[in-house]
Amino acid sequence: MKAKAFQIRNAIFWAMIVIFVSLVAVVLRFGRLGGLKLPSSTMIYLAVAFFVLAAALVVLTAKLKESGVRKFFFILTGASAIGIPVCAILHNLVFALCVKFNCIYWEGTDEPVFFILALLVCPGLFILGILGSIVLLISAKLRKKES
Repeated sequence: MKAKAFQIRNAIFWAMIVIFVSLVAVVLRFGRLGGLKLPSSTMIYLAVAFFVLAAALVVLTAKLKESGVRKFFFILTGASAIGIPVCAILHNLVFALCVKFNCIYWEGTDEPVFFILALLVCPGLFILGILGSIVLLISAKLRKKES
């Protein structure tokens, strides 16, 4: 049963990477070059699937018994993936409330902070988590081969 949980977690991890690359490719407009073109509804489905898989990755990794470093990188991957849409929603919510109540835009709001978190920090942490997890998975596989 334990080996199956690790396989499920790894499958979720690789699915998240594929979805992330697909979403980034569409957002960066590689579709205009004749490549990947997705309708908006498909992008929404992919984003929701990405969020759900990230939550599943965090929960499953937290329940598994494994080394602290590997657990850290997998949870970092999932938590940063969850943070992307959460910070984007908070950015829009704070901005909308600021406009609604006629606040001064740059004074006293956290709206730019959430934008930077959603656009730069969380994706960067996601990529860091991916790289660390892949390195640890490969090194574990090589150790098994040597034994």
